Amino acid sequence: MSRIEQAFARRKAEGRKLLVSFFTAGDPNPDATVPLMHAVVRAGVDIIELGVPFSDPMAEGPVIQAACERALRHGVSLRRVLDMVREFRVHDPHTPVVLMGYANPVEVMGYTRFAEAAAEAGVDGVITVDLPPEEGAELNAALTARGIDPVLLVAPTTTPARLERISAAARGFIYYVSLKGVTGAATLDVDAVAEKLQEIRQATTLPIGVGFGIRDARSAAAVARVADAVVVGSALVRLVEQHQDDTYKMREAIVDLVAELRQAIDTVEPARA
Repeated sequence: MSRIEQAFARRKAEGRKLLVSFFTAGDPNPDATVPLMHAVVRAGVDIIELGVPFSDPMAEGPVIQAACERALRHGVSLRRVLDMVREFRVHDPHTPVVLMGYANPVEVMGYTRFAEAAAEAGVDGVITVDLPPEEGAELNAALTARGIDPVLLVAPTTTPARLERISAAARGFIYYVSLKGVTGAATLDVDAVAEKLQEIRQATTLPIGVGFGIRDARSAAAVARVADAVVVGSALVRLVEQHQDDTYKMREAIVDLVAELRQAIDTVEPARA
């Protein structure tokens, strides 16, 4: 059983939902990332989603775009992100780490070489935003062969036929993008999310994580009632930006928010299927 499967199984046995945190590797500086990873785990995060900096992050709003720019100014590459995961694993062999990024850096490295390097570093899953299942078979096969889960995205506009194709290729969990638009945009419609999740569950037995539009404890609790995992990104990255000149204050602010999110998620009564 993979670390991702273990994390979902553990929370399910407890009757609770997972909290997934996203932030960009190397933001606000490379030395801040691994300590932040450990800090959010201590505060209650179950899975770390680590963004790979990219010059043209098309799915991201201005907050995460700026985070990528800050990291790139420090020369943070895909290889350096893998080094960060490797360093994290020295003291944490249990918490799943999922890389989220874009196809270009992976293609430059080569699918097989990337999969080997990611497995060696201790990566558990990979989300490649701009590599649809129609074009991702080679990378997904390389990852799966090395015990890494290709985590695929489902959108509000995903058709039933396409959902079947995505579900057949996905491993670990399904990431439901709850909004039409980029990260950090719009207001979450939990009723619409619940309706779409019912459709997704008809196509897959994988757990479903919901991201985009989750800003605070209230929205996290609302999503936890219908999803298996709550993914929070832009709200955390905003705190990185606000405290980019003081990494101690940055970690404290993020830990406080994560603790609030964890408490909110744990106090909801999950909806019955």
